[in-house]
Amino acid sequence: MSDRTAGQDLPVGFEFRPYRGDEDHEAMAALRRGCAEQDRVDAHSVVEGLPTAAEIAEASAKSEEPSRNQILVVRDGSVVGYATIRWWQERDGTRLYLHRGYLLPEHRRQGIGSAMLSWAERRIRRLVTQHGTSRTAVIGANAAASEQDATALLRAAGYRRVFSLVELELGDLRQVPEPGGELPAGIRTGPIGTSHYRAAWRTVVDSYADTRFTQRWPFQDFVDTADPACWRAAWNGPDMVGVALCSLRRHDRTVGEVEELSVRADRRRLGIGRVLLLDGLRSLREHGATTARLFTGTANPHRSYDLYESVGFRRRNEHVRYRKPLA
Repeated sequence: MSDRTAGQDLPVGFEFRPYRGDEDHEAMAALRRGCAEQDRVDAHSVVEGLPTAAEIAEASAKSEEPSRNQILVVRDGSVVGYATIRWWQERDGTRLYLHRGYLLPEHRRQGIGSAMLSWAERRIRRLVTQHGTSRTAVIGANAAASEQDATALLRAAGYRRVFSLVELELGDLRQVPEPGGELPAGIRTGPIGTSHYRAAWRTVVDSYADTRFTQRWPFQDFVDTADPACWRAAWNGPDMVGVALCSLRRHDRTVGEVEELSVRADRRRLGIGRVLLLDGLRSLREHGATTARLFTGTANPHRSYDLYESVGFRRRNEHVRYRKPLA
């Protein structure tokens, strides 16, 4: 039995088939739109919204062997569900193999979701064998708190919640308050140029030193995706002590995102983060954004929620990561 069809049987009339590239992208995007109402999907989410066919094509192109690591469920030639697999290494050496499945609501509770999950787990175990990562590998899956069907399926299959991200929105950037207060003596703020990239990257990476479940972020990846127009940093003399990395969404430039807000541990709770955040939000507004989004971990020990809510951000959804041992 091949990877592509292995696992629990589908109901009569449904079948698995491999991903075929460009011919599937519009059908996959339509499927996601078909799930949106039932799952209360936030179309503008910066964690997981409603991707266009072009965005699905882009994500597939970045994945490894997409024709083997994506599977579609079809009925009478129409795509009614699909699942994807990707993987990465976390800071502590854990190799996470993450699967994600989508199924139209009218075809749920018939065993199709379980069959998709079974396919993903079998494919992941095969990948682990190929990669020789059995000592460090775990299986992961995502589901938003609003996705009740996916959540129930994962819990019934033995997955446990390990952490979550809360997404927040600032609905009107015209309402961004003035900074207020003063920076500590000797601290200055300003834009980030290419000569500052390594210091900015290090500031962010160091801020996650004691945070579990975080993906490794090589410096070259930082450089490859750099978009510094709305980035701001704080310095104490020549030393960078904080950054706010803000950017416009590539496919909707009216939406800004606060991708990272990090202040060096010995400079926290001095008002630096607030000044950087407000500088970044004003820059987003000046570059055409009308709203802003960000997400942060629910276990964040630095009271980030208080800061974000104090400038007008409000909670939109919670995105949960589940895990299951490989064995």
